[in-house]
Amino acid sequence: MAEIALRSADVADAAAIARLHVAVWRQTYRDLAPREAFTALDERYRLEKWREKLSRPQADQLVLLAEQENRLVGMGAAGAPSDDAFGGRGEIKFLYVDQAVKRQGIGRHLLRHLAMHLAERRYPGAALSVVEGNRAAAAFYQALGARVIGRQVDPGPIWRSHNIIMAWDALDGLPRQP
Repeated sequence: MAEIALRSADVADAAAIARLHVAVWRQTYRDLAPREAFTALDERYRLEKWREKLSRPQADQLVLLAEQENRLVGMGAAGAPSDDAFGGRGEIKFLYVDQAVKRQGIGRHLLRHLAMHLAERRYPGAALSVVEGNRAAAAFYQALGARVIGRQVDPGPIWRSHNIIMAWDALDGLPRQP
C-alpha cells in the first residue's frame, strides 16, 4: 500500500471532495436511498455545500483529507454536535473512503485523527449517525468500539433517513483495534 498523507481541507479542495462524496455516497446508498435523492444530491449540489462548509467553518470544525499518490482517497469531518441526541459528544460528521482503496486502514486513520481533534477541544467522547441498513458502516464502527446510544431521523434536504446513533465515550486510543 502506498503511503497515506493527511491534511486539512480548504476551499480549493471543494470540487475533489464533492466528487469523492458523490461517488462513495451513491455506492453506499444505492439500495437504501430513494431515486430522487440520487438525482438531487449530485456533484453540483455537493460542490456548493462543500464550498460553503469550507469557507464558513462551523464550531470546532475539521475537514481532513486522505491522499495517496496525490489523489484524494478519503475524507472525514468532525466538529460540534449538531443534535442533542449526541449527548454533548463531538460529532464525526463525514467519513468516506474511495471504494478502490477500502480495507487498507484509511478509514481508521481518518477516524483516529478526527477523534484526536475532538479530544483537543475537550469533548467527552465522539458520536455519529449511521443510516439504518448501512450494515458495513455500523459493523466498522462497532469493531472499533462504538456502541449504539439512540436513534434519530435526519431531515436531510431530500431524504428523511432513519439513523442509529453510535458513540465512543473515551477518545484516547480511538480507534481501538478489533
